[in-house]
Order: sequence, then structure tokens, then C-alpha cells
Amino acid sequence: MGRYDGRVAVVTGAAQGIGFGIATRFAEEGASVAILDLDETKAAEAAAKLPVVGDGVKHVGIACDVSNTEAASGAVEKVVSELGGIHVLVNNAGITRDNLLFKLTEDDWDLVMNVHLKGAFNMTKAAQKHFVEQKYGKILNLSSVSALGNRGQANYSAAKMGVQGLTRTLGIELGPFGINTNAIAPGFIATEMTDATAARLKMDVDEFRKLNAEANPVKRVGFPEDIAAAAAFLCSDEASYITGQTLYVDGGAKLG
Repeated sequence: MGRYDGRVAVVTGAAQGIGFGIATRFAEEGASVAILDLDETKAAEAAAKLPVVGDGVKHVGIACDVSNTEAASGAVEKVVSELGGIHVLVNNAGITRDNLLFKLTEDDWDLVMNVHLKGAFNMTKAAQKHFVEQKYGKILNLSSVSALGNRGQANYSAAKMGVQGLTRTLGIELGPFGINTNAIAPGFIATEMTDATAARLKMDVDEFRKLNAEANPVKRVGFPEDIAAAAAFLCSDEASYITGQTLYVDGGAKLG
């Protein structure tokens, strides 16, 4: 039996990268998974790639702009209708609009805040009513080591630290209703997003990864599977005494 047999997990921004890695791990452990993404075609294609483990398991791809309150609420209701419930919510959807403060536009600020922070708020508010009613739910928010500050990411850093504050507060408010809320703060993870950063910096992808690997004690970069492993634990019943916490999964990069 898998830890997620009979469970329904929703992962936002999961058509690729960390989100898809988390969705895959939940599916491998028996969950029915809803992949939410802006692009419905990509969401459906990603859902079709997930393993089906166990009887009655079904995966779906749903288009959703998490920064839109009505879209988030509608997506949750669609999940409940198509998959029969909701037990796990992973707020992973995110974008970057990096620039130094004097170049950062109001749109750059608002877009990042709306997807990361308002998106987590919208999705959690839509899901929590189901969680409270059934006296069970697992919420996982994706923060980042950039929450501690990173040059050229004033918007992203502020949003990701905001996610940590949201996580602690939800731990306090929702804990009495059988709901655990935690966060993961990844370090450098090899994904399409970080590969795009290498291209923007006009660097070879392998060289870019090597430089980042040298910046942490374990001397390697992270992969979506590393984040997925932590997510699978924090959203499991084994972690039922853990709430309001942020786990840094960064190879020890912030120890020094």
C-alpha cells in the first residue's frame, strides 16, 4: 500500500519542473492527482504522463490562473467533482521577473506577488472549506532560499518570505481542524526555469549547474525528485505532528 492510496492531491504549476516532480511522487504512492497550470493542454499532457497505481486512480489536468480568485475556487470544485474529493494541496505555481530595484517595474512586482502569494491564498481558501468539513487536509507551500534575500529578486524574495509567514499563520488557524500546513524552501534545483536563467546570463547550462553545486556543502545541485521526497513526507500522515514549519532543502547552502 502507498502512503497516498485513496487520496486526491492538487499540485499547482505542475506541468513541468518541481511541480511535476511532486505530482509524480504522489502518483507513485497511490494518489489521484490534479495538475493545475495556466496552459490546459500542457496540464493535460503532464497528467497523462503520471503513473496510475491502484484501482480507481485517475489523474486530470486543469487550466487555472491561481492569481484569479474565481478561477482558483472553480478549479478546486472541479477537482472535487472529477476526482471525488481533495486531501492534499501543494501551492507550487510561480514565476520570476528578476531585476535590480531601480529597474523593477510595478508590473514586475505585482505579477510575482499575485502568482506566488495571492495564488497560495486563493487556492488555500478554496480548499480549506473542504478540509475543515472533513477534519483532514495537508497544505504544502513552496518558498525558496531566496526568501532570505537575493540580489535582483526583491519581488521574488518578498513573496517567498511572505509564503513562510502565511504558512506559520495557517498552521495556527487550521491546526485545530486536522489540517497540517508546511512549506519547503528549495535551493538551486535543476529545472527548465534555472536552465532559462543560465541562458539569460549567457552561460552554458552545465557550467551554471557546476557553479551552483560548488556553492553548497554537498557539492551537487538539487533535482525535482529531492523536493518531491520532502513533499511526500510533509504531506503524509507520518508528519501529522509537524505544522507551520519551513524546511530548507538546499544542500546546506545557507549554513555558512
